[in-house]
Amino acid sequence: MSLAVAVQMDPIEAINFAGDSTFALMLAAMARGHRLLYYTPDKLSWFSSGIVAEAAPIEVRDTAGDYFRVGKVARLDLAAVDVVLLRQDPPFDLAYITSTYLLERLPASVLVVNDPAAVRNAPEKLFVMQFPQFMPPTLITRSKAAIEAFLEEHGEIVMKPLHGHGGAAVFKLRRNDPNFGSLYDLFAATFKEPWVVQRFLPQIAAGDKRIILIDGVAAGAVNRLPSGSDIRANMVRGGAAVATDLTERERQICAAIGPELKRRGLWLVGIDVIDGYLTEINVTSPTGIRAVHNVGGADLAAQFWDVIESKFGRS
Repeated sequence: MSLAVAVQMDPIEAINFAGDSTFALMLAAMARGHRLLYYTPDKLSWFSSGIVAEAAPIEVRDTAGDYFRVGKVARLDLAAVDVVLLRQDPPFDLAYITSTYLLERLPASVLVVNDPAAVRNAPEKLFVMQFPQFMPPTLITRSKAAIEAFLEEHGEIVMKPLHGHGGAAVFKLRRNDPNFGSLYDLFAATFKEPWVVQRFLPQIAAGDKRIILIDGVAAGAVNRLPSGSDIRANMVRGGAAVATDLTERERQICAAIGPELKRRGLWLVGIDVIDGYLTEINVTSPTGIRAVHNVGGADLAAQFWDVIESKFGRS
């Protein structure tokens, strides 16, 4: 028996299919005979009769220039599908939050991955605070005085918007940095949320490890190396992916957070670890599936569908 899988994602024509994790999940689903239906977040609606999306059947293939074909758009009652993949990228704003409220209204027979209520309640840079024993020294604030005191204490810091993603607007500052005042003014005018301020970890030069957990268990990892003088190792910022193994410290982190991820219905999660410090727990649309496979690691998309199919009595 195949599953009907609705994929809520950003416009597929705009993705980098060669490295996109959502695309990898779709490829693996098709290979197993599951039926894919595709829609973008703006096509999701609530009616008194239920949750509806303007969706279309879609076929995907691992072919540059011809990697998808979309059928005719029609009104889809999401209560009629088996699985909804919630795979739109941040920003984690009111539009994103609203979509989680809508998807939360689906009947229990529909498995939403990741669980929308859990996603809403676990923003990447806030959920990690539940495990402070693994974090580097961290401050979350909008207070200029608090940031100045933190910078004075630690000498070098990284500053980034609380709900940013993909390495955007990440800055390194040092004590008595002449750019701090202007940067603070720019952040204050641009972002409404607080900022994450962390002690700079020099070992970022050795990589920012992305570890993928499936159903609460570490399933694979890739080390991301910054490009040139850039402190950001995100692959969308030019970071290079290399094969890696987990350290004992990283296994301890995964063992500590795994049961909580499973309890919340966070089936697919990507955590970021630098020099043994947990910096983020990515639950909205975690990436790294294709990167892990491309460097000789596990087929995480296949492992993911093994878990999902088991929820429907399939193995």
